[in-house]
Amino acid sequence: MLKLSCAPHLLFLLFFLYLTDDLFSQERGMQPEDYYHFQFVSDPQISPNGSHILFTRSVIADDKRSRESAIWIASTNGDDEPRVFTSGKNDRSPRWSPDGSRIAFLANRDGETKIWIIPFGGGEAKPLFSSGYTISGFVWSPCGSRLLLSLGKDLDQDDEKNNDEPKPDVRIVTTSLYKGDRTGILPNRRTHLWVYHIASDSLQQLTWSVNWNAGSPSFSPNGSSVIYHANPDEGDYEGSYNADLFVIPADSGAVNQLTRTESRSTSPVWSPDGNTIAFSYLEGRYEKKTIYLVNSDGTGKRNASDELDLIPGNISWSTDSRYLYFEANDRGGAGLFRLTLETGEIEPVIRGRFSVGSVSYSVGREQIAFLKHSETMLPEVWTASAPDYKPVQVTRLNQNLLDSLTLNHLESFWFENDSGGSSQGFLLKPVDWQEGGSYPLVLNIKGGPGGMWGHQWFHEFQMLAARGYAVFFTNYRGSHGYGFDHQSAVFQDYGGADYRDNIDGLQAALELFPWIDRNRLYITGGSHGGFLTNWITAHHPYKFRAAVTQRSVSNWISEAGTQSFVPQAMREEFGGTLWENFDLYWERSPLKYADRVKTPTLIIHSDRDQITPIGQAEEWYYALKINNVPVEMAIFQGEGHDLSRTGTPVNLVKRLNLILEWFEKNGGINRRTEEPPRRDPHGN
Repeated sequence: MLKLSCAPHLLFLLFFLYLTDDLFSQERGMQPEDYYHFQFVSDPQISPNGSHILFTRSVIADDKRSRESAIWIASTNGDDEPRVFTSGKNDRSPRWSPDGSRIAFLANRDGETKIWIIPFGGGEAKPLFSSGYTISGFVWSPCGSRLLLSLGKDLDQDDEKNNDEPKPDVRIVTTSLYKGDRTGILPNRRTHLWVYHIASDSLQQLTWSVNWNAGSPSFSPNGSSVIYHANPDEGDYEGSYNADLFVIPADSGAVNQLTRTESRSTSPVWSPDGNTIAFSYLEGRYEKKTIYLVNSDGTGKRNASDELDLIPGNISWSTDSRYLYFEANDRGGAGLFRLTLETGEIEPVIRGRFSVGSVSYSVGREQIAFLKHSETMLPEVWTASAPDYKPVQVTRLNQNLLDSLTLNHLESFWFENDSGGSSQGFLLKPVDWQEGGSYPLVLNIKGGPGGMWGHQWFHEFQMLAARGYAVFFTNYRGSHGYGFDHQSAVFQDYGGADYRDNIDGLQAALELFPWIDRNRLYITGGSHGGFLTNWITAHHPYKFRAAVTQRSVSNWISEAGTQSFVPQAMREEFGGTLWENFDLYWERSPLKYADRVKTPTLIIHSDRDQITPIGQAEEWYYALKINNVPVEMAIFQGEGHDLSRTGTPVNLVKRLNLILEWFEKNGGINRRTEEPPRRDPHGN
């Protein structure tokens, strides 16, 4: 007789894992509740010698209202399975010391977010200083004895500590920028630079001003200086888009201003020899972003490449200072690119029908770690080695779930737009698609108008496909990843080229895919996509069965005076203020044409949205209601503009179900399945 030595609770756990794995093996389409089982991987950090990768793994907590995160570790050679490295429930932002012997990370374990340090070889993590300030970031010094900190200090913090008198609940607003999404009225806080000396457990302040903030700081290669960007003309809170680069001795001293422009210079990166700084450069808020170089003494500012027509991010130098590596969106995907400084030539390093991001580099650049994802794969950690940088998968935390699901790939096509150029469209077939069938379609409109959709993980598309809908979207003019001309085509023209690309793209899809049922068309979109959903249902003769407009704009006049962005931004977007260009604000407001709408509409909005405030939803609801259009409004309480991405999980899932239910209620497909089994959030 076989004896089992397992404890009862372990037997139950083994049975539970066996049961859930068996259930997950039953192939089906994705449904909203699957979101609770996703494992979210982020911020991969490769060790200096390239042997290991730290990353943050987040899961949905059992209450379905919060998320838990811990730091995990994996080896780049695949010898060991990824495993938990820290034990907290709110651990993140791991950073290796230069010699790889220690890891610093952020964690909130006692009600305050602090920097903790743990030995790589094992042991207990220990918290560092407690300042009462907000930590927004940190970097190691090259010698590993110091940390460069970005700390946010409330301007009235000292007064509160020294005054026992009760304070009235009032905030006097004097600046153009005074509120933020979900947070509401912004704290009266400034972020500046400090150096923490580990051995002496002491803090040393480097910068301070009540008028500006210091951003994207880093040590020089020899550790003697610190570079950062700032807007010293008091423009951070008044709408100025200017920023310049500054260098200050790491032990404090006189500041040297490297650039002096009316443009925006940010994200500086030292060359390995310390002689040159690469940085992101924009002439203005809506101008072309490129990479510039400047000598460490402030001389010789120049464009690194006239050929660059991508939007570069996460810039990094090669060890010999001959190349710059950067990430960029590119025609529905995102890749890693290399710029040869001698010639200005741009070439892809990693690119395909997928998206790459969050790249980190070993000391010699021989090994890299990054996130890779696509429309059928959640972000996972990958690695690649010089010289060919062929991607190798390191983590497969979501593989069991994804293997149990039927997920479709996007089909891409190009169509001619009314400028004579081309725009890219994407179509996702229904999960149960068969030759000869007829299927409804959802026009799903991306926000922005910047940004890009494509070969990225976006669960919403797969959930619609699982219910039997085809999904069409386009990276309409205004989107990133197609060059500056494409990106800038909707400047001061909202409801113009962006609208026409969606309609022309939809028409092209109907012609290319005759199995789409023209009598069962649906439309949805969020943010700028919500604006376009409103605009299209008020302008175009397509008989959409139903619309879901999310975090939308209905009235540019009221939007201009209530959104969190500074007035100067809206002034530039519309070529003037309300008093200078009133006709354009009203002509491009869907509200003006609301009496034309016939489409049954569900309005989804959040009451703490400060980017498109709740009044935008309320005005659209009133307009449709008074004009006898079938309309409902779902208001998510306590949520902001980012509900669909980082909202409270149970609310995020409810939003997905509301979309499906509204389409179903208006002639769509009723194809429900039972909720998938709940997995242990701390298991694999």
